[in-house]
Parts: sequence; structure tokens; C-alpha cells
Amino acid sequence: MTNLVIDIGNSFTKMAVFENDHLLKVEQYQQTSMQNVDGFLSGYTIDRVITASVKKEKEAWQLSLDEKFGVVYFNSSLPAGINNHYKTPATLGADRLAAVIGANYLYPGKANIVIGGGTCITYDCIDAGANYFGGSISPGLKMRYKAVNYYTAALPLVEADRDFTETYGDDTVTAIRSGVQNGVKYELQGFIENYIKTQKEYNIILSGGDSIFFETLLKNSIFAPYIKIEPYLVLKGLNAAIQKHND
Repeated sequence: MTNLVIDIGNSFTKMAVFENDHLLKVEQYQQTSMQNVDGFLSGYTIDRVITASVKKEKEAWQLSLDEKFGVVYFNSSLPAGINNHYKTPATLGADRLAAVIGANYLYPGKANIVIGGGTCITYDCIDAGANYFGGSISPGLKMRYKAVNYYTAALPLVEADRDFTETYGDDTVTAIRSGVQNGVKYELQGFIENYIKTQKEYNIILSGGDSIFFETLLKNSIFAPYIKIEPYLVLKGLNAAIQKHND
């Protein structure tokens, strides 16, 4: 079966075509239209479509897609093989839920600590028994840099630097880098340490646009051997959900 999988985020819309579990094609768009979708699907015959969105309102291209294919709208009623214990499942972000579904589908029988590096940093853990209880959300890397500049009168807007490895800064720019990037590193380490206290075997799965950057921050830590990079984890989770939905 050929599936069209669409993840509508805060900044970008990602589209992927899967043949069962095999990812055939993926692209992302800042502005999406039905013309984009038709062009993306050129040469493919689609059997099923699933979409997930962080936005409440549906755009015109989504409505057109639904008329053309009939769309499965991803939500917490499609648990896809996990036990969702979140107290308010209707408020759980579709991207977070899809990510833990994807983690459990790809790496069953182990605890999976899923860290999403996007507009916000999300931390979610699903245990070896496929139980999901919740997670954490904090400001993303770029958001932190922008906040330092926006909420102060004199501090500049600084860009992230993957090569910065100092423990402190010796001027204003490097002091901001130290605060932001080391702050993220210590946060990552702290959340991981807390999660693994109750888990015997685990993976640390990094996804999202800042996943490679986060891997750099953790590369010299004791957690490095457990890290797996899955940039398309949400898309893979949505694909797993639609396959389970049709089983």
C-alpha cells in the first residue's frame, strides 16, 4: 500500500510517500497549496492519506485533499499499538504522539526517550511495555537566542554555533552562547538521567531540525552509545498509525 503522510507543524509542512514501511520521498514546504501536493505526488498512485496538524483550522488545500482521497486525521483515538495514559489526550500535540508511536514501532520492546528539536524542545518517554504517560516541553534553541535579544535592551541576537565547546564565555556573544547552548546540553542530560532511572534498556531518539545539533552537544557524554537519529520520526509514526488503522 502506498501512503501519503503529512505533518503540519508551526513553521513547515512535511510530506512523505511510503510504500508500506519504506520511505520513498519526503519534502517540506513553508507555504503549502494543492499545487504543491499534486506536484509532490506526480508519478505515485496513493492508496491512503493521513495528516497531523498542530493547527486547529484546516486550510483550503487540506479540504481539497480530503475531497480527492478521503483523509484520516490523526489524533489520540488512533493509538497505533501504544498505551496512552496522558490525562488529557485531546490536548496532546499530534507531533509528540506520532513521535512516540514511531519510536515504539521502530524499536519495540525497549524504552525510548524521544527528544524533538524544533520550535520547542519536547521530551517524551515510552517504556518497554509501550506505555506512554507524558513528557515535557521547553523553549527551543532558536527561541532561546531570540528571547535573550527581545527581552533585553542591550544584548544582541546571536546565532547558534555547533563548534562552540567552552564552558563559559569571555565576551558578550560567547557568554550568550554558553548560556544557551550549555543550558540546552545540561537540560538534555538532566532529562535523560531522570528518565533512565527506571529503565533497564533504552534508546535516546533525536528527531526534528536540531537533532544533529543535539547529537553534537551529547557526543562526549555517557549517553552517546544510546543515541539514534531519526529525522523523520513523526512521519514514520504517522505511517505506522495509518497501517494499524487499516489492519
